[in-house]
Amino acid sequence: MKPGYLHGTDCRPVAEILARIGDKWSVMLVMELHGGTRRFSELRRTLHGISQKMLTTSLRGLERDGFVTRTIHPTIPPKVEYRLTDLGRELAVPVRALGEWAMQNRTRVLAAREQFDLAAETPAAGTPELERHVR
Repeated sequence: MKPGYLHGTDCRPVAEILARIGDKWSVMLVMELHGGTRRFSELRRTLHGISQKMLTTSLRGLERDGFVTRTIHPTIPPKVEYRLTDLGRELAVPVRALGEWAMQNRTRVLAAREQFDLAAETPAAGTPELERHVR
């Protein structure tokens, strides 16, 4: 995409889709479902920290947008499985690349955060923050 590609256009449609696929749990679900069909309970166990309500909400949103299909098997108790659609598998390519990038660069990001936070704690001479601390 060229710089300024979206200049002068309505970004709302892009922002709406990015809001769906860019949230933490949707990214994690797409990455997990790229490995194949999963049951709800498998997803809940795999995605540490996700609540049942958030998992349900995220899966429904991905299903609504055409990235995931849900299959209910008429057993007792009902067996519900989720899998990526063709559109979801296409989405998995850049999502997985982003996830891999995040894992490869996690230490660099954490180091940058630490450096930033340290600099924020020690203001430069002549700044109002320093003058407030000196008084």
